[in-house]
Amino acid sequence: MQAPPSPASAPGNEPLIQKAKQHLLQNYKQQPIALVRGQGTRVWDADGKAYLDCIGGIAVCALGHCHPEMVAAAKAQLDTLWHVSNAFYSQPQIDLAEQLTAWAGLPRAFFCNSGAEANEALIKLTRKVMKDRGTPERFEILSFEKGFHGRTLATVTATGQPKYHAGFEPLPQGFRHLPYGDVDAVRRAIGPNTAAILVEPIQGEGGVRLAPPGFFQGLRALCDEQGLLLLVDEVQTGMGRTGQPFGFMHHGIRPDAISLAKALGNGLPIGAMLCREELAVSLSPGTHGSTFGGNLVSAAAGNVVMRLLRQPGFLADVQAKGEHFLAGARALQASLPEGRVKAVRGQGLLLGVELDREVAPVIAKLREAGLLVNAAGDTTLRFAPPLIISQKELDEALGILQRVLSTL
Repeated sequence: MQAPPSPASAPGNEPLIQKAKQHLLQNYKQQPIALVRGQGTRVWDADGKAYLDCIGGIAVCALGHCHPEMVAAAKAQLDTLWHVSNAFYSQPQIDLAEQLTAWAGLPRAFFCNSGAEANEALIKLTRKVMKDRGTPERFEILSFEKGFHGRTLATVTATGQPKYHAGFEPLPQGFRHLPYGDVDAVRRAIGPNTAAILVEPIQGEGGVRLAPPGFFQGLRALCDEQGLLLLVDEVQTGMGRTGQPFGFMHHGIRPDAISLAKALGNGLPIGAMLCREELAVSLSPGTHGSTFGGNLVSAAAGNVVMRLLRQPGFLADVQAKGEHFLAGARALQASLPEGRVKAVRGQGLLLGVELDREVAPVIAKLREAGLLVNAAGDTTLRFAPPLIISQKELDEALGILQRVLSTL
């Protein structure tokens, strides 16, 4: 594919990186390239080098870069109306809520800007529901070790990874972390203060770890038995990433509420919390809000995402490509020296390849070879390519991975 022309203002990788080091907080471990253009599954840096993008903004660009229908929808909305306060109704937001709630089977939607904000909405919903039920002592949320739920003080506390807590103590009260996949541990942990269970269908940041069979069904039964809310974090697994509309659908259960973001706007910032009707009444006027949540341009993009993901055969194709990718990665594992690849895990187009070493140097070698991925923990490579990626491109990615891992 021929590279789109680079912006005239892009002076090259190194000058941009040096300027960033002068002016930006140095809170990210950034790869040493400045990306300036994208088209489909490819991106180009400021030096003109092309890459196959198998991280897609970390499971964000489900329809690829600069999808023509999304570009057209965003431009049309920009030409019409950019933003109004949520003190007014707006059609793009209403249309998106109608599509999302039908797809998820949860009839009420609240829009925000990010996954962390969507999880904050879950936390606030839980506390308000319990107070409205006359059980204010129930405020504690059980979440899971190696989970990830965001960077705000509440969501980073819900995150079961101590490395994200360091330096921000004292953390908010009301969160406990349990072993992922252990229903008995959850049962033992439930007490008079327990209000909800917050869980990911696949722990993305935790190493692409899938829920074991029966885990979600066990959590649903516990919540029903104990009067708890089952909250599912679909920020990374939602919007078709796993081959189903939402990750919880692989387990045949219905959550009480879910959080969404990432692929919902295909790169434009938007998040959502969806919940059951009887819970939604607790967030009455004035109890929660967001200035930019459901912004018209982001909502217009979200409506295109929904329309394209719901086309007949689209998710079946994602599932088929995911199975092809998983099988190819496991064949690669078998072809390498024993132990080089410790595990291959995934569902749909979310894949983790666990190595016998830290992956940061491997990510650098893959980038030099023209493939972009990122880390999910210290030893796992994460692949979350656009859902429009072809099997040929997946094989290209596996070929690059094979060549790099063979040199270690």
